[in-house]
Amino acid sequence: MRWTDTIDIAIELEEAHPDADNVHLRFTDLHKWVCALPGFEDDPEASNEKILEAIQMAWIDERED
Repeated sequence: MRWTDTIDIAIELEEAHPDADNVHLRFTDLHKWVCALPGFEDDPEASNEKILEAIQMAWIDERED
């Protein structure tokens, strides 16, 4: 997975952190959790606030489904 795979990342985050408050989380925690996902192979330094926000929104949508 890469930073642009927001839906796949959101699915994996929901499986790895089902009890996390994904609405009020810190981007530093989100960044750490994404980098720790199995199959995540992108450069940790290649993320930014816009990417992390997109991942967070996808995760929120994933939980609502």
